[in-house]
Amino acid sequence: MKKLNDLLLLGNPLLYEVSEPVQETEFHLVPGWAEDLHNVMEEIRAKYGFGRAIAAPQLGIMKRVIYMNIDKPVIIINPELSNLSDDTFELWDDCMSLPELFVKVKRHRRLTLNFTDENREKHVWNLSDDLSELIQHENDHLDGILCTMRALDGKSFKWRKRN
Repeated sequence: MKKLNDLLLLGNPLLYEVSEPVQETEFHLVPGWAEDLHNVMEEIRAKYGFGRAIAAPQLGIMKRVIYMNIDKPVIIINPELSNLSDDTFELWDDCMSLPELFVKVKRHRRLTLNFTDENREKHVWNLSDDLSELIQHENDHLDGILCTMRALDGKSFKWRKRN
């Protein structure tokens, strides 16, 4: 079982690699990955007070899997984003792989998410605002992109205030 100290942090070369799609023969591995992602996200929530989703590469699992838990757990396998709106917004993004840092980025306000769940069922979600931003952030992890690479400029960084 993976723990908080298994979380890859800013600078780890694996975070900059593109993840591979989950193959049909690998679906039996998804429940174990989801459990690891869940456990680490819960530890981040307890320690830092944030965390709505985590991408598999953040634990060194180089597969296109996102675990999201806002009101219930959702396993997003092989996500594809489309219909990204021209309308964008700026926000201070946070990331479990750089838990003490905020980065100001620009995200699309709306998008369409196509994915498969752990039961091999296909889903199409139209997302906006905070969920659109969240999925863009997590999908970037699958493509080896960190929010630091999307910073608006050299002044788009600030430390998280400690409680």
